[in-house]
Amino acid sequence: MNRREWWAAAACLGGSAAGLTGCSPPAPLRIGFIGGLTDRNSDNGQSGQNGVILAVEAFNRAGGAQGRLVDLISRDDAQNAEIAARSAQDLVAAGVEAVIGPFTSGMAKVIVPITGAAGLFEISPTITSMDFFGQDDHLFRINRTTRDNAQDYARVLISRGQKRVAVAFDTRNRNFSESWLKEFRAAVTQSGHTLAVEVPYESAAEADFAGVVRRMLIGRPDGLLFISGALDVAHLAQQARKQAPRLPIAASEWAATEQLIELGGAVVEGLLIVQNFDRDDGSTRFREFHEAYFRRFQRKPGYSSVSAHDAATVLLTALSRRSSWQSIKAAVLANG
Repeated sequence: MNRREWWAAAACLGGSAAGLTGCSPPAPLRIGFIGGLTDRNSDNGQSGQNGVILAVEAFNRAGGAQGRLVDLISRDDAQNAEIAARSAQDLVAAGVEAVIGPFTSGMAKVIVPITGAAGLFEISPTITSMDFFGQDDHLFRINRTTRDNAQDYARVLISRGQKRVAVAFDTRNRNFSESWLKEFRAAVTQSGHTLAVEVPYESAAEADFAGVVRRMLIGRPDGLLFISGALDVAHLAQQARKQAPRLPIAASEWAATEQLIELGGAVVEGLLIVQNFDRDDGSTRFREFHEAYFRRFQRKPGYSSVSAHDAATVLLTALSRRSSWQSIKAAVLANG
């Protein structure tokens, strides 16, 4: 043992004599995750969790934040208000320092007041409702708003000759779907057109998707638009192809997950949908992320996993650069 090693050992022994903590590793940073991991439309939450896990594992391999590794604590909101509230309270009780999620605006309406009251910084990868726009609070969003997306859809659909669009929207994620519909309706009206019909329904295994499409067709539309998750869009597209095979179909960005293609197959070919990332991005950074994600989870990343990985990276970068006097919110603003 050389002199430097001897003094290091002596320091550890001294620390252990004082309190057995002198050379123990620093306590981990507890970070919470909340999203829909079960029930319908869980693909967003599951893919998002995968993206966060990948970012956290890479962060820990690199040494963490000043030697502190991240301990990720995940909770399921199950797209259910009561479960979401309990899960948010669990994260507060667990002493997490920040939360990544939720992934739907409907659940954010329940979760954000709880985490906000506890003073927790929260970053959502995907929520878009205008209810969360322009607020100076503990919630950060990295996605566009329903206004941005709905206006783009209106412009594109009208340019394609669809001036009487019928809309079906899922009331189970009402905060998002009604916000999206409101912005879409306003954009269509401003262009001098009107919606053919608006059909609300509640997502469920026993939902009458054939009936939803029949109600849409009563308005004699020149296009169909679904404000729904991927699972429902696959069912609605199937019914649309049966009942009105020549009508063009579109779906809001909420449905733009890998599950849509897996479940929809041929019936979703030709469906118009926005992607908030470039699947064909040839950059080294994206290629390395794509390859790492596939190695880890044996599936390709979708928009939820990409957005969640980005959100986690913003948070983890801020934690690694945060000064001792800074709040996490201030650190994100300075470094995010």
